[in-house]
Amino acid sequence: MSGLDKILAQILSEARSTADAKIASAQQQAEKILKENEEETKEECGRIARQSAEEQADRIARAKSSASLQKRKTILAAKQQMIEDVIQKARKAVLESSEDEYFRRIREMVEQYALPQDGQILFCLKDRDRLPSGLEALLNQAISARGGSLKISQETRPIDGGFVLVYGEVEENCSFEALFESRHDVLQDKVHEFLFA
Repeated sequence: MSGLDKILAQILSEARSTADAKIASAQQQAEKILKENEEETKEECGRIARQSAEEQADRIARAKSSASLQKRKTILAAKQQMIEDVIQKARKAVLESSEDEYFRRIREMVEQYALPQDGQILFCLKDRDRLPSGLEALLNQAISARGGSLKISQETRPIDGGFVLVYGEVEENCSFEALFESRHDVLQDKVHEFLFA
């Protein structure tokens, strides 16, 4: 082996050693980078999983809250409808009561609402045509202690039942519709208490 061959062999040997060292170092760095990336990936996956779980829990909580609110609204609407049905049935029962009961109730209402002055009482056409005889005398007897009197008018009003009191230019609507409407909140409370207490 000549001197040149020895030099070449030595250069090749050093080059191999340097290349092997660089390859080993590169492999170590690549393994380190892979390990770091793997840890970062695990951490990122864990963070994403936690965030996803939190978002899912939040969505579930909001869905439960929304469902609960909707349930309460539905129950409240059903209760309101039941209360309204009871009030309307009561009003209908008053309108459809027997003539004796109906006009007894009219006398009680006149006694409650009549003013201590002379006036007129007007009915709907249906009621005016079925007034019991002597009703005017009974009404005046009921309110005489107050010092007032009422005359049954031949004029009618477009009401469902009950009556309208007229004192000069002043009219007092005592129709069942008006009375139920004016006491609607009180009736709702009483029916609610009766049904749901």
